[in-house]
Amino acid sequence: MTESLSLRHFLLAVAVVAVWGTNFVVIRVALDHLPPFLFGALRFTLACLPGVFFVKRPAVPWKSLAAYGVLIGSGQFGLLYYAMRSEISPGLASLVLQMQVFFTIGLALVVAKERVKPYQLAALALGAAGIAVIAAHTDGSTTHLGLALGLLAAFSWSAGNIVAKQSGVSSMLSFVIWASLFSAPPLLVLSLLFEGWPAIREGVAEAGLATWGAVLWQTIGNTLFGYAAWGFLLSRYPAASVTPMALLVPVFGMLASFLWLGEPLPLWKLAAAALVLSGLAIGLLASRRAARRLVAQSAVPPGPSA
Repeated sequence: MTESLSLRHFLLAVAVVAVWGTNFVVIRVALDHLPPFLFGALRFTLACLPGVFFVKRPAVPWKSLAAYGVLIGSGQFGLLYYAMRSEISPGLASLVLQMQVFFTIGLALVVAKERVKPYQLAALALGAAGIAVIAAHTDGSTTHLGLALGLLAAFSWSAGNIVAKQSGVSSMLSFVIWASLFSAPPLLVLSLLFEGWPAIREGVAEAGLATWGAVLWQTIGNTLFGYAAWGFLLSRYPAASVTPMALLVPVFGMLASFLWLGEPLPLWKLAAAALVLSGLAIGLLASRRAARRLVAQSAVPPGPSA
């Protein structure tokens, strides 16, 4: 049987997904003044410093830390920040980024050379239909470029998931802190090359308390609190009890963007969200049922030998 979360831990899980979901609005606030690559460099610099002096390095190869750091830093967040500067709205960004679940499943199947299951195809079809709805309704707030960058960010996140899983890491918090050592430098180089020193200087000079608060929230709330609390829950409960809570991330993201930024929620956007979330739900619930079936089968004592 899958153990259910206690009320206290359920509220903790809601707090984590609320932080992760509303974080897209926080990103939008910071991007009003900071160039996207510089924003990413600042976020991951604070994520690793001073943490690396207090948190023990995880027992994983340096190449795993480097690969994860580059994939999550330059890949996921570098592309996401760039897209959110002017190419995709925060609400839709929170939804499109959840495609990482489907990409992660696909990459895992390739790496493990497993066969695709029917429910995975159904889940992917629903998710792809949701993305198609978004692509058919791009407007001034979301462009085809923004959608493509969002999908590439999701793919980078999924590749980072595979790297983390293959590394055998036991504490994602320490893994993220040390991997951030490899996230910040490439983003700083990208900022110097594509944004330039004048834009960097101007962005830092114009950044007010709200902007720096957004940078700190990215580091403390989204990274340190989020990963620490999520890792704590996963250490106390089966993954099947915790991971479905992540379905609420785009719900919080779209709602927060609607309430705080006035992002409209037309019918087509709600339909796209329903399709993507239905696909995610099918994938999670079906895999949960399969895991229960395996546990039940392993619990059945073997019959008498012939």
